[in-house]
Amino acid sequence: MTKDRSNRIADIHRHLHSHLPSSPALRVKSLESLLVEKGLFESSTVDNWLESYTENIGPMNGARVIARSWIDDNFQALLKKDAIQAFKQMGLTIPEGYQLIAVFNSKKVHNLVVCTLCSCYPMGIIGIAPSWYKSAEYRARAVREPRALLKEFKVVLDDKAQISVWDSNSDRRYIVIPERPLGTETWSEEDLAKLVTRNSMVGTQRDLN
Repeated sequence: MTKDRSNRIADIHRHLHSHLPSSPALRVKSLESLLVEKGLFESSTVDNWLESYTENIGPMNGARVIARSWIDDNFQALLKKDAIQAFKQMGLTIPEGYQLIAVFNSKKVHNLVVCTLCSCYPMGIIGIAPSWYKSAEYRARAVREPRALLKEFKVVLDDKAQISVWDSNSDRRYIVIPERPLGTETWSEEDLAKLVTRNSMVGTQRDLN
């Protein structure tokens, strides 16, 4: 084997392993599998707990930023130009190591986020990634048939509406900025933030009313 080929194989190995879950995550998953195998609880119990944590307890920093963008045009312009600076302006820290890009829904465009390689996801902004986001089925169908996939999430779009699918990776993450719901013109920023869900920031929910 030549030295160049050996170096190439080593680079591929490092790249693949850079996307593996952390050691604590692997240990937790092993423990979960063992407890399910022994019948102490069902896997769905864990999913339900995570769902509750993500929507009601987990970090929803993204929701705060979205609510601010709905009421402040200057802030919205900054969010479009430099999402990381927008988060910093609100005193929120973005982990170093990746670029964050905000993509905006409109009447004609709907955005959907996926990570086709593994499950890259801005957890500190949106909350814990749901199990379906990490599934091979979601990762494949989000690219192949996004309209059909969204319909299963009860997101029904006009045939003329464009769907933009954004592929996250270790260098770049995305957050979907949903449209502000009608009838909320007099709502406070705090109340607006309560409307924003994790799924809407991924793109698997559109209407927030």
